[in-house]
Amino acid sequence: MGSGDSQGGHILTGPVHVRGAEPGDVLEMRILDCVPRPSANPDFAGKSFGSNAAAWWGYHYNDMLGGAKREVITIYQVDATGDKSWAEAVCNFKWVPQTDPFGVTHPTIDHPGMPVDHALTDRNYDVLKGIRIPIRPHFGTLGVAPAEADFVDSVPPSYTGGNVDNWRIGKGAIMYYPVSVEGALRSVGDPHASQGDSELCGTAIECSLTATSQLILHKKADLAGTSLEEMDHPMLETQTEWVVHGFSVPNCLGALGATAQADIYGKSSVDDAMRDAFRKMRKFLMTTKG
Repeated sequence: MGSGDSQGGHILTGPVHVRGAEPGDVLEMRILDCVPRPSANPDFAGKSFGSNAAAWWGYHYNDMLGGAKREVITIYQVDATGDKSWAEAVCNFKWVPQTDPFGVTHPTIDHPGMPVDHALTDRNYDVLKGIRIPIRPHFGTLGVAPAEADFVDSVPPSYTGGNVDNWRIGKGAIMYYPVSVEGALRSVGDPHASQGDSELCGTAIECSLTATSQLILHKKADLAGTSLEEMDHPMLETQTEWVVHGFSVPNCLGALGATAQADIYGKSSVDDAMRDAFRKMRKFLMTTKG
């Protein structure tokens, strides 16, 4: 289970100390491969699974036909053999109040890693028959540590990356991050089997992934005159694109003070995020690309 102390709900690997990384450097992360991890349950040997939550924080919950409010968990089997590369629903079930090991009852999915007592749920195995969803495995959360705080909520992204949730950050992607602390302290996780350009219902098809990655450290003294000069935000490079990411508050920890990690949720704005994306791309085109 998650700790419950408002540090976010993502499972991450890290932080990983990068030898020689110092503030002012840029860390390049190349995702050489990422594949779904098979189930450890011997009854499902060789099979991979993922789950999607139509949860209370998503847009479906308060906009159901007929006005009903419900949270639904859908379990998918994920096939990434290359012949198929799809996710297919196995079953779903409505969330019902669950009592955690500490005796606290949760009417909604309000806590990461909540164990589910399936004696209380009613599984529906007749869901999305004949529907296969193309998968594109990627990491929803990837980044380095900020200088402004020692413990960071994993939900809001920042100038150091984090929970960007861009489906393009998968195999073949290259991410660049400004280093703010000694060792960079890289973390990666929140793996997804598939996602569109949002998490409309609350989550992607969340799954376990095994990745092979390469880290390349670009020292500050060597950045002048390169495309990484003045790189002060996460930048994605694909085979065909450069991609910037707009955030409502690019550095919420620095801008909002001691209560930033609580206040940012009330200051999220698509308008502000679009303006931030515009400013980053303008700087990239004018300063970096000349």
